[in-house]
Amino acid sequence: MQLTSPRLRAALLAAASLTLVAAVLPPPKPLGIGDPLFPELGNPGYDVLSYDLSLTYKDNRSPLDAVTVIEARSTAPLERVNLDFTHGTVASAEINGENARFESVGEDLVLTPAHPVAASTPLRITVRHTSDPRGRASDGGWVVTEDGLAMANQADAAHRVFPCNDHPADKAWFTFRITTPAGLTAVANGVPGALPAARAGGATEWTYRTLHPMATELAQVSVGRSAVLHRTGPHGLPLRDVVPEVDREKLEPWLKKTAGHVTWMEDRIGRYPFENYGVLIARARTGFELETQTLSLFEHALFTEEGYPDWYVESVMVHELAHQWFGDSVSPRTWSDLWLNEGHATWYEALYADGVGKYPLERRMREAYQRSDQWRAAGGPPAAPKPAAPGEKIGLFRPVVYDGSALILYALRQEIGTPAFERVQRRWVAEHKDGVAGTDDFVRLASQEAGRDLKAFLDPWLYGATTPEMPGHPEWSAPAKTRAATPAPAPVPAPAAGKS
Repeated sequence: MQLTSPRLRAALLAAASLTLVAAVLPPPKPLGIGDPLFPELGNPGYDVLSYDLSLTYKDNRSPLDAVTVIEARSTAPLERVNLDFTHGTVASAEINGENARFESVGEDLVLTPAHPVAASTPLRITVRHTSDPRGRASDGGWVVTEDGLAMANQADAAHRVFPCNDHPADKAWFTFRITTPAGLTAVANGVPGALPAARAGGATEWTYRTLHPMATELAQVSVGRSAVLHRTGPHGLPLRDVVPEVDREKLEPWLKKTAGHVTWMEDRIGRYPFENYGVLIARARTGFELETQTLSLFEHALFTEEGYPDWYVESVMVHELAHQWFGDSVSPRTWSDLWLNEGHATWYEALYADGVGKYPLERRMREAYQRSDQWRAAGGPPAAPKPAAPGEKIGLFRPVVYDGSALILYALRQEIGTPAFERVQRRWVAEHKDGVAGTDDFVRLASQEAGRDLKAFLDPWLYGATTPEMPGHPEWSAPAKTRAATPAPAPVPAPAAGKS
């Protein structure tokens, strides 16, 4: 006779159930939602509602201890649940309070629940894991700074930090709980959820939560010796900047410009869409700036190194601010819709530079037109870009999705007139706020405002191998080979920091 406790019997039965399920299921494999550019990104069968992410930071060379809790709902029967996750070690996983078998396959973490999940079932997924900041900065995820860490997850790198459904089509609410040693400050997207709480050994737990849904690629957590500076923007909008403590006075002339930038944007497209805004300036070399939601990430060098004219720095600040509407509030349905993010942010960057009298919009668009066929040949048309080369995580961010896509907006304005164009812009961000939209949605909305079907006009601009003639500018037209062979000089030296 062998006596066991009820708890032990339950554990043995659960283990037997997991073994039986694993024995009859085929081998796990990476899944995706079929994004043309990232076919294994995202996962079918469920919709994430919220993430609760707990991180314990030691230093910027050591893996963080982490717990990710995902609230979701199944949209189909599931024998397994795939999450995107790599570059960390998993200790345990649970689904609805029961242990789940876990395996890593490719860049997926595959969970096998104790019992198959029916459609329309609430899911509470808990994964205890590490989050490793070590690795190539170009791969994305954690960015190592001089005094800590920051995040740069675009396009497909959030799952290098935490288990998730890593595609912008599945937005969710976020809560962050970050524990840091004494003397360090942690900041994340959204608003403080509670006052910083003291922990053993002088550590502090910081809590933040978003008030709007967010794509995983826009998540931001910063840890460092930081000053958090508060001020007020238009209509009482809270502004929050996070900068290295040692640089707060040096950076103040730039930080105080943000309120004016917000007012400038609101005058053109309507109310700022989130709970607060600010800039996060990191002492790190990233090669880009990034529109993480409510807290845009900037390289320190953009503001401190010589060679960047003031108007240029401000126009880059406006670029990332514009993304809060275009890309953050209105997220792309697929990564092929990236032109909607970057084209609009580049458009408002260019309008700002034009408005301060430093780089006329028409000149910039003419120069983009002269390069456009080269960009299309190298990177594909704006709405059907070529995939990035293997090992080049940010290779998708080519000129064709920046000025090449802003050129489409210029052509649209030329075709339908400024009043209709401005109505398109305002309707786009108002009707798709906190949502997901794609190229077909934009063409449909623009057609409504124009009072005619614009598909025949816009399709060659969006998908053509060569650039159509520009309405109102017959003098810009030239054979594609001539345009490709005669690039125009850039008006400003290419910066060390790109834009995203």
